Amino acid sequence: MTANHQIRLKSRPTGWVTPDNFEHVKADMPSPGPGQMLVKTLYLSVDPYMRGRMNDAKSYADPWKLGEACVGGIVVRVEESNGGKFPAGTYLTGMGAWANYQVTDGTGFNPVDPKLAPLSFYLGILGMPGMTAWVGLKGIADMKEGDNVYVSAASGAVGQVVGQIAKNMGCHVAGSAGDDAKVAYLKDELGFDAAFNYKTEKNLFAAVKAANPKGIDVYFENVGGPMLEAVINMMNFNGRIALCGMIADYNLTVDEMPAGPRNLVLLVGRSIKMQGFIVVNYPDLCREWIGVGAKWLQEGKLKYRESVVEGLENAPTAFIDMLKGKNFGKQIVKVADE
Repeated sequence: MTANHQIRLKSRPTGWVTPDNFEHVKADMPSPGPGQMLVKTLYLSVDPYMRGRMNDAKSYADPWKLGEACVGGIVVRVEESNGGKFPAGTYLTGMGAWANYQVTDGTGFNPVDPKLAPLSFYLGILGMPGMTAWVGLKGIADMKEGDNVYVSAASGAVGQVVGQIAKNMGCHVAGSAGDDAKVAYLKDELGFDAAFNYKTEKNLFAAVKAANPKGIDVYFENVGGPMLEAVINMMNFNGRIALCGMIADYNLTVDEMPAGPRNLVLLVGRSIKMQGFIVVNYPDLCREWIGVGAKWLQEGKLKYRESVVEGLENAPTAFIDMLKGKNFGKQIVKVADE
């Protein structure tokens, strides 16, 4: 058996995350006690919300602890079961350490079927990002057939699912992304009705308007900053805004935070609902998505793009690149062969 390694949080960042905030250490090889399993990490997920876990601040997810392994979504294989919940050879997904091996009693882990979808998809389209898209559109925004839907960060892990769900349910869909190749992917591969590169547009308000000529009924917010202000101007009466994330602000200090949108008063006159949400608070909708998403995948109604980095040691770089928008699709780290 090979040696065990971990990626630990070495220091808490101020502003942008750097590689120096992490350390790669050789750890002891764990041994499962009674009722436990030794699992081998095959894939791990890096996600925007993890930036908040690097801060020593109260939030919906506990902060990572200094000197301990970072924690996130993983796909594992049971290597040894000492009377554990699942037998050796079972593939599982859940929350665990950035490490080659770890011991668990199975709490929070669920079995996954590699025949239904690639294992990495259980960290993406059939995992938290896909669930987030479904919860935001159905549970928060109450999206209906015929709605005009706009999503920012549309080529990302969540955004690409948002757009396809909306198209499959008979909506007009527009989105924005950070480079021309991503915009082409949205229109040519995913079937978006309109898309634009927000980095090359000189007038963001005009770009949002051109992509949404009939206004916006549902906005799925992933970015924040000037984008939110531009979108509010285009929201229709009784529009709904699902606040999933605001990655534009994640690496700013308190003093650097921009002023809020100047046009929030429009929410009053147009009866617009704007609500934040955390996907784990909607377990019924999450379970519902597994069935819907798997069926659509089998029917060819969903496509999914991943950026895969190989090697546990490269997880910090993959995380930082994701925060800077260098990934194309869901960012995954492949730790070991299946």
